Parts: sequence; structure tokens; C-alpha cells
Amino acid sequence: MAASDRLSALLGRRLSKDENLDRFIPKRSAMDLDFAHYMLTERTFNMNCTHILAFKNKPPTPVELIPHQFYSSVHQLKPSKPLWHIPQTSEKTLDAPDIIDDYCLNLMDWGSNNVLALALENAVHLWDASNGSASELVTVVDEDGPVTRHQQEVCGLKWSASGQQLASGGNGNLLYIWDRSMASMHSCSQWLHKLEDHSAAVRALAWCPFQRNLLASGGGESDRCIKFWDTHTGACLDSVDTGSQVCALPWNKNECELLSSHGSMQNQLTLWKYPSPVRIAKLTGHTSRVLFMDQSPDGRTVVTAAGDETLRFWNAFGTPEVKKDVPKAEQLGPFSHIRQIR
Repeated sequence: MAASDRLSALLGRRLSKDENLDRFIPKRSAMDLDFAHYMLTERTFNMNCTHILAFKNKPPTPVELIPHQFYSSVHQLKPSKPLWHIPQTSEKTLDAPDIIDDYCLNLMDWGSNNVLALALENAVHLWDASNGSASELVTVVDEDGPVTRHQQEVCGLKWSASGQQLASGGNGNLLYIWDRSMASMHSCSQWLHKLEDHSAAVRALAWCPFQRNLLASGGGESDRCIKFWDTHTGACLDSVDTGSQVCALPWNKNECELLSSHGSMQNQLTLWKYPSPVRIAKLTGHTSRVLFMDQSPDGRTVVTAAGDETLRFWNAFGTPEVKKDVPKAEQLGPFSHIRQIR
């Protein structure tokens, strides 16, 4: 066959339009190998060689998911917040001479005016956290006796944030939930729930700041548990064995975390994640059981007092992240043109 006839025959070949070809991966069936061999060996004609060792069809142009004008701003977004490093030791330590090491007493409170009140022996002292000044508020000379009488000591009292419910724990291993509406109806002695799951005195009480009707309670030496309660129904939602006497409980005001203070072996503070509950960190420093614990008004600093006659200040909850106002132009984002599903 003449060279011109052979070339005409090769150029006349066509693949079937119905053939199912992969548009991205080259296939032998999509290539004219005879024509390629002819062009590589004869080199007699200047032909269009676009189909030699090439795709049958040109790949489609990639779809631009993010408009180009937004590409740089997307890649400059703030990186994820690193994990907060929790200091394992206290930031400040103050002397607390003659503090009474009694599980049934609550001798410390940090007020909303940033002043810490602490009872030492027979006097109440004030410490101003803003400037570090100390003063004596009152000295108790004579004991007038209790305002009301109980069959056993009341170890803990805590109002809910709404002021509607009061939790009380005592040496009888009982936890009571009181409701103001029930107290105003008939008798102030009628409780809403009587909770008997603890097997030791109930001293540590803390109402959750971000979930209504959620109460955490801690038991004494033979119980060692933190229990979480739904005070609307009286149900125990969860219980965790801490391994030692639970003395105090504050919630983190900015995160789903709970801090517990303990006695016996290590006299430690333990930070828990809720609702797991998973142990996040253990803080040590006291040499006696940590009976008293409270928070600063902003929730950043925790103060503890123990039988070792010291006050210690901890940055256990970290610094809350301040939310910045985002300009309207940034709020639109790269997908602002897409209508939201309502």
C-alpha cells in the first residue's frame, strides 16, 4: 500500500461515539497507536498530533469551590486555640493561723466585691484581693447558741442561681432539695426531694451555672463520690468515685468543668470535665485536707484553705477567652451568596 493511501486509511479511522471512556485516565483504546507509530517513523507529513499519547477528551475545568477573592482570607483564619496549660502549683500562699479543721464548718466566702472573708478561731477577717489589704471584721466573744436545731449537723448549704431551690447536706448521709414555693404553701419543713444515695456526710455542694436543675454533691471519707443530680426529678444522673474524701466543689463559670478538693492521702485538687466526667488535672500543695474552696467574682482564680493553716490561690480554670466583634464584611464569608436553610 502506498504511503498516501495508508495515511488516508489511518486518518479515516474513528472510534465509536458510544464507547464508554474514562475522561481522566488515558486508555489504549482511546489512542491511535498505528498513527503514532507512522508519525514517529515516517515523519513525512506535518499532521496535527494532538491525540498521540493524550486524553480522548480534554478534562473539564475544575470547579472553584471558594471564590478566588476569598481564598487568602480563608487561609489566614485564626488557628485553633491551644490546650490551656494548667499550673500544677498555687500562684500565691497566705498564712491562716488557728483555722479550725472541722468538716462540718464552712469558714470562707469570696464576695462579689472581690473581698475574701475567712473565720480564724473566734474572729472574722477580710482580705481585699484588689490591693492585698487585710482587716478584722468582728470578734465573737459569747456564743448565743444555734438559730435552729437539727438531729445531726448540717455540713453544706447552697442556693441555686435562681434562688428558687436550696440544697442542704448533713452528717446523716442525706441530701435535701428545698423549694421556696413549697415552703410558702404550708410548712417550711416540707422538702422537695430527699436523696439517700451517699454513704457518708454530704458537705460539698455546687449548682451548675449553665444547666438549670443540675446539682453536684460530694460525700465524705467512706463515700468518696461526686454525684450529679437532676433536682427537678430527683434522679441521680451520674456518679464518679474520686478515691478520697470530697470537701468542696465549684463549677467553672466559663467551661463545662468542675473542681473538687480532697482530704486523706494527697490533699489534692482535681479538675473534671463534664459530662464525661474525665479527670483533666491534679493540683497539689496542701499538706492537710482541703476543706474550704471558693472562686473570685470573675471565676478565674480559686482560693483554698486547709488545716495546714495556709490559703492558696490557683489559676485552675484559666483565663476566659474574650469574644471579639467581627466586622460585617468578615461575617459574610466565602459562602454568603448561598441561602441558608431555615
